[in-house]
Amino acid sequence: MHVVIEGHNLPGRRWCAAGEPPLDNVHVAMQLGREPHGLVAGDAESGTWTADVRVIVTEDGALDFRGPAVQGKRGDRFLYLTWGNVGLHGFDGFRRAKLMLHRVDPALVREADAEGRSLVARVDLTDGKGGPRCARVDPPALEWSVR
Repeated sequence: MHVVIEGHNLPGRRWCAAGEPPLDNVHVAMQLGREPHGLVAGDAESGTWTADVRVIVTEDGALDFRGPAVQGKRGDRFLYLTWGNVGLHGFDGFRRAKLMLHRVDPALVREADAEGRSLVARVDLTDGKGGPRCARVDPPALEWSVR
């Protein structure tokens, strides 16, 4: 199954957490293994990442997910968007957002997988305080569809 993540409403390239020094070159990327892939500047209009995900039907009929971008244990699989400041020493991660695959409507997953279409995640990348969205992302900040 082809998964497309479409990020919108990015929070900006500069960010400062309470009591921390400011970060001046914030970027977001999909995490593959432990590494960021497809860096997008925090002040971009949008960002798009793609991943190939294998859908497996377990013995009990549940869906499971595998692939280079898939994180987590069985029954709790997800994709990470990772936030970091880019400096002289590369990407220095400071936050991650989880897009929970096991919470996607199984009918959408089957439709995207069976018809060779794409499962699309549309993600609002700015949290309620104006910073980079992190932790588990739920609706309305995340919308899943098939295209």
